[in-house]
Amino acid sequence: MTTANAPGARATARLLGPALLAAALAGAAVTACDRGPEHADAAPAATPPPATPPPRSPAELCARIVAHWSRVMLDSHTYGDYQSMGLSNRQYDVLRSVLDAARTEKKEQGAAAAQKLIDRQARADCADRYRSDGPGESPWR
Repeated sequence: MTTANAPGARATARLLGPALLAAALAGAAVTACDRGPEHADAAPAATPPPATPPPRSPAELCARIVAHWSRVMLDSHTYGDYQSMGLSNRQYDVLRSVLDAARTEKKEQGAAAAQKLIDRQARADCADRYRSDGPGESPWR
């Protein structure tokens, strides 16, 4: 004798069938009530997909990552390992230049001036380095 043909299984199926149907109908009624009476028969409105920002250019990505690491390293006396920071050799060259200028600016004008210089110089240096948007002459660039 199989389980499906057992008397207990048939009784359970008879009891669960109406209960499952009632639960499904109750869920549908609650969903329709949540939308209000004016939308009871209408299909749910499709939500627009979230707007995705346009892709950044290599120069913008460079400026962003160089500015970040320049701020992180401003008070230290080292440059760190470019690979562990996720920088290319070209970005690391920009970082060293920006960081040297920011450290000098901080000594002469203070931390706020150094922060402004970081943003300004990172944008300018990265724009210059990525002007052609392609790889440089050297395979390491």
